[in-house]
Amino acid sequence: MTAANHGRILVVEDEPRYIRLFRVNLEASGYEVVTANTAQRALELASREDLDLILLDILLPGGSNGIAVCQQIRRFSSVPIIMLTALASTDDIVRGLDAGADDYITKPLSIQVLLARIRARLRHLGAPSEESASVCRSGSLALDTASRQLYARGKEVLLTPTEYRMLLELMTHPGRVLITSYLLERVWDIDRQEPHLVWQVISRLRQKLERDPSDPQLIQTRPGIGYVFVPDGDDATGGASTT
Repeated sequence: MTAANHGRILVVEDEPRYIRLFRVNLEASGYEVVTANTAQRALELASREDLDLILLDILLPGGSNGIAVCQQIRRFSSVPIIMLTALASTDDIVRGLDAGADDYITKPLSIQVLLARIRARLRHLGAPSEESASVCRSGSLALDTASRQLYARGKEVLLTPTEYRMLLELMTHPGRVLITSYLLERVWDIDRQEPHLVWQVISRLRQKLERDPSDPQLIQTRPGIGYVFVPDGDDATGGASTT
């Protein structure tokens, strides 16, 4: 462990050169590093260790892949996951985000970009909310901004950190159309045009929250503009409020 511990990161990677690269640079930046080179080891560590973030390679040995590992981790943890991949096609990236990843970086990578993405993820995770001691409510939805827990129809719904930030932005601006560039800046802290990032998170939220995800009433699309949270939709009974 380094003297100034900025967080504990699990690196899931089977290439020794990348393991060395990540360990040296992450530890020099004040992070504690734990490593796993197989899917099984990654799941063991993710289930028992206190982690702040996971760097997860998509291509792993033994017939496993990072997408399957990500899906399994999401069954019990909302720890931020950044996918590392040499598969740079849009379809591959979308598959990773659909599995529950919060971000992705393609190989070969810039270590400066990697460190910046890690800082952004941890900054979002630890930043106090303007509503940090309140509950944002809308109909049957209750989003506790202190514990970051969501309850829908009386049952807890597990959200990834990215899904939480997206839903918080939508619920705190009921009836207002939020354009894609605004959501990219607020949720990912980036200013590049990658609308598929927004679409994938919106899609996952609809799967978790809408009565009929194919006909969303709560999170609606405004084609060519953005998305709007409709508090008087099928799943809500009134405007969003905080208590």
